Amino acid sequence: MTNFAPLRLRLDGGALVNNWRWLQRRSGTAACGAAIKADGYGTGAVEVMRRLLDAGCRDFFVSSWTEAASLEHLLQDGINLSVFHGVRAEDMGRALSSKARPVLCTANQIGRWKSASGGVCDVMVDTGMNRLGLDWRSDVAAQMSGLSVDTLLSHLASGDEDTDLSAQQLERFSNLRAHVPARRYSLANSAGICLGQAYAFDLTRPGLALYGGIPRPEASEGIAQVVFPQAQVLQRRFVPSGDSIGYNATHLARTDTEIAVLNLGYADGYLRCFSGRGVVSAGETDLPVVGRVSMDLIAVDVSAMPSVKEGDWLDIDYDLPAASALSGLSQYELLTSLGPRFDRVWF
Repeated sequence: MTNFAPLRLRLDGGALVNNWRWLQRRSGTAACGAAIKADGYGTGAVEVMRRLLDAGCRDFFVSSWTEAASLEHLLQDGINLSVFHGVRAEDMGRALSSKARPVLCTANQIGRWKSASGGVCDVMVDTGMNRLGLDWRSDVAAQMSGLSVDTLLSHLASGDEDTDLSAQQLERFSNLRAHVPARRYSLANSAGICLGQAYAFDLTRPGLALYGGIPRPEASEGIAQVVFPQAQVLQRRFVPSGDSIGYNATHLARTDTEIAVLNLGYADGYLRCFSGRGVVSAGETDLPVVGRVSMDLIAVDVSAMPSVKEGDWLDIDYDLPAASALSGLSQYELLTSLGPRFDRVWF
């Protein structure tokens, strides 16, 4: 593949697959699926799904029918694709003809699906997040009467924290399992997998950890970085002592300084919170971001690297936990903010 953009994401397919296999082992006897919504958390859902299919994954999850449509060509017997947001009235034509199945979330969606004689579906029950799903305190079994349900799902609100809410949700979902018929039951996301096999039930649904995020400390032993942003040097320039760099002159060169200007900015998801704080590297040498991150450009101090020149590629420090701590952004935001101007190159 020939790439032309002056910025790219190097995506480690081996790390993606190894992350899934680690999550699969942590899931015990449960099947381990994959959340590939938001275009595979910004990495490219089609390429992620292909790699995980080859690794043995058989259950995939997206948010909308638009996302599902781009993956239909990969579906075959034994491969499941579920659409978390269910079916609006506007979705029914596409949903009824799709190989994917809806995760029904409301009484209206259930009624709509029944009236259309829809086939096998999934159902979401809210057990404490107060987001999508039937209320766990309602008569869920009665509401689901007449449906052919493959998987009954719920979602942990605070699995990435040590809180009593996760145990409460586990108890509520366990009670639902005892009284609400479905072929399979699924509660755990990436963080839930780390909480232990009691949360695994029949199917786990990792997302963040697949792509190198660390939802809980337990994941640090087995999850590797997948996404490696790189940007190309557009210009190397000399900044004399006393001159400022970037918008609003927030950085003043205290000595004569050499900077490299890179094709990367907040329009690409490298946000202003990295101004004066981000790090770029050339080989083993760390180079600080100086001045403000602008829409399309950043400047880095390359005074210590006389070899860096126009056209070189530099690595952007984007270890997700470290970048999250530095920027104040969540690991989810850091991944999904990386924009379409990056070439995405798998290796």
